[in-house]
Amino acid sequence: MEIINVAEKFALLSGHWRPKVAARLNDQEVKLVKIQGEFPWHAHDRCEEMFFVWKGSMQLEYRHLTKTLHAGEFVVVPRGVEHRTLAAEEAEVLIFEPKDTRNTGDIVDPFFTAPMGEEV
Repeated sequence: MEIINVAEKFALLSGHWRPKVAARLNDQEVKLVKIQGEFPWHAHDRCEEMFFVWKGSMQLEYRHLTKTLHAGEFVVVPRGVEHRTLAAEEAEVLIFEPKDTRNTGDIVDPFFTAPMGEEV
């Protein structure tokens, strides 16, 4: 029953778009990621995905609208919905999703697809 200090964990992350597992529960993973720039369009056909902004702000784009999230806000992307994330300036984001979920969903990208299961 480890207490996790989110700020300390984010301080260990370098680079962007490489989510790392901070905790596991009920076949879910809590991942931490720093984002900046634009992520590719993708979908997760078998699961929902939750983005919680810890620091900064980010946009979540759907094909028909854009949502802006600020620190302390979160959104759940329904399964199968095409989306992408972007941030003009670096943001720190917690992602909640089932274990073994590829960060790029239904696509594989040589730059953006991160190794699964890496811990911070």
